[in-house]
Amino acid sequence: MGAQWKAKGKELAANAKGKLFGRLAKDIMIAARNGADPASNARLRLVVEQARKVSMPKETLERAIKKGAGLTGDTVHYEHVIYEGFAPHRVPVMVECLTDNLNRTAPEMRVLFRKGQLGTSGSVSWDFDHVGMIEAEPTATGADPELAAIEAGAQDFEPGDEEGVTMFFTDATDLDLVSRALRAQGFTVLSAKLGYKAKNPVDPTTLSASVMEEVEAFLAAIDANDDVQNVFAGLAG
Repeated sequence: MGAQWKAKGKELAANAKGKLFGRLAKDIMIAARNGADPASNARLRLVVEQARKVSMPKETLERAIKKGAGLTGDTVHYEHVIYEGFAPHRVPVMVECLTDNLNRTAPEMRVLFRKGQLGTSGSVSWDFDHVGMIEAEPTATGADPELAAIEAGAQDFEPGDEEGVTMFFTDATDLDLVSRALRAQGFTVLSAKLGYKAKNPVDPTTLSASVMEEVEAFLAAIDANDDVQNVFAGLAG
């Protein structure tokens, strides 16, 4: 959980593949506003690489790039919105949305936050750092995450959600630079994005099983919303 909350379970992940493609398509369209060529658009290059890692169909990928770059005649009007607040039992949460209709998204967020607490702008973000997040796995036996982090210029690292995967944290402006440097340190980058890392995360082991179930159910409901891109919860581990 830590930096970014993710639904657990292979079946859940499989069922969510269509949703993942939809979220990546939005990210691609937003990034492509600054140019349709990944070679000269670092943000687009990172998202395209992530889309290819999860086997997004080539047609879907290319259509999203062209649409975002304005090459199809369609106009993309997605707004980036952050909702801040608390999950049940005061677990801080940042919810990142891309929406084409704020009049739809805002009331839906208010309803979803009824089991927690929706805050105002700045009410929770002060307790999060805006950072680059890079998930990577070693390409060779013996690759050292600590050494790789130092050599690549990452600020910190911790074990990822999957075995063998490391999450590297960078300054927000160094995301592309560190992503490329990690490859030279024997790591394959699985995903790279900007996100929010809690400064004082809640230790899940201090919460009862019933409390964690309530928190997880809340986060899952938020994550299932079509306008939600990412959910960052202040949970350690």
